[in-house]
Amino acid sequence: MQDTAFSSLQLEERFLANLSQLGYRQMTPVQASALPAALAGRDLIVQAKTGSGKTAAFGIGMLLKLNPTLFAVQGMVLCPTRELADQVAGELRRLARGIGNVKVVTLTGGVPMRPQIASLEFGAHIVVGTPGRVRDHLQRRTLDLARLHTLVLDEADRMTDMGFYDEIAGIVRDCPSYRQTLLFSATYPDDIREATVHFLTDPQEIAVETQHAPAQIEQRFYEIGFDGRDAAVARLLRHYRPASAIAFCNTKARCREVADYLQQQGFSALALYGELEQRDRDETLVLFANRSCSVLVATDVAARGIDIAGLEAVINVDVSKDPEVHVHRVGRTGRAGESGLALSLCAPNEKRFVRAIEDMQGAPASWHPLDELDGDAGVVEPAPMVTLCFAGGKKDKLRPGDLLGALTNDGGLTKEQVGKIHILEFASYVALARDVAEQAFARLSAGNPLGADYGSVKGRNFRMRFITP
Repeated sequence: MQDTAFSSLQLEERFLANLSQLGYRQMTPVQASALPAALAGRDLIVQAKTGSGKTAAFGIGMLLKLNPTLFAVQGMVLCPTRELADQVAGELRRLARGIGNVKVVTLTGGVPMRPQIASLEFGAHIVVGTPGRVRDHLQRRTLDLARLHTLVLDEADRMTDMGFYDEIAGIVRDCPSYRQTLLFSATYPDDIREATVHFLTDPQEIAVETQHAPAQIEQRFYEIGFDGRDAAVARLLRHYRPASAIAFCNTKARCREVADYLQQQGFSALALYGELEQRDRDETLVLFANRSCSVLVATDVAARGIDIAGLEAVINVDVSKDPEVHVHRVGRTGRAGESGLALSLCAPNEKRFVRAIEDMQGAPASWHPLDELDGDAGVVEPAPMVTLCFAGGKKDKLRPGDLLGALTNDGGLTKEQVGKIHILEFASYVALARDVAEQAFARLSAGNPLGADYGSVKGRNFRMRFITP
């Protein structure tokens, strides 16, 4: 029987102590399969679902090969989205505490180049970025990969789907030939295999956790006609009443249509698709993550890289034509040992896609009549939180404790009435309990010399506004 304790990897005591403090004691299946080979220096192709512990699977090996005294880029992770890059960079920083002063720089689009260039000038050990922005830095010669020893392609299938192949190929050409390359992907179809085979040298292939435990996620399929899909989504939401749900659509047009319909029906719903401006995308994700929005209506590409804890339900508004995409959608709920619910609407012309899903999962779909649902289950409850935005962020040296202090002191709130706090470069977002939010705003702005929409944080005044779906 395989020993899955991290202590079995013969890591340094300081590193093991940090892993234990972070809650890393037993390796997940992907970590147990990939880490020994990664530590041995092998190139890897790893097929594993999101949420399986991939970051530690590639991050531990990368970190242990670092020379902290050498301020040169020695490791790089390419991700499909800014959100995933931020998540990966944050986890690598936590893992690096067991090594010492390791600098991780995030290079993504949607933010100015100048601060990234300045950060790189002072030296960095690891870069985590999106292909387009990393390629921009290489072309400007603001990023030097001459000392790189580990390259990770995270969610390689989605990066290819999003049209990043040319950028990735160009980046790989700028990397040293003697590097280690680790490719992680939820799916690994033949076309991606052919496109990426020359990125790796004699790779070991590992496939784990590509399916989800049936007992963990309940899947239900509902047959509908060619019309009435929007109303069917609302009916599912009224009947099951999930605190948070992602509704997947195959196109951005359907995405906007469903979100608009749900808003008209009183649901706190927002649409997420590829063409959104970065600021709108950031705000949409913040509202959903902090429970100010209950339903996120999204396309597959736009939702890639989002990891929302405690997601209660996934609704497939359209059945995916690719069964592996269906499995990936479904796998966003029922994580960390929790149960999840996956509800799929299927018109007659989509049944062939369901048959492909049945073949892949090795089990028949569980069909249920839409009429069995209680479509008039009372008033739609609003999202439990509302988001207050401050016109100041990291550039103003704001910290979560500063905002929490202002809201619990001047705003009169308890810590329990303040939810998640997100601080971006130029703005900060705080979730407040809906029933006390207006009162807190009034108290925080009372008597402010700049006006009724300004509040004081650490002796400085910032404009405030509520953001609602």
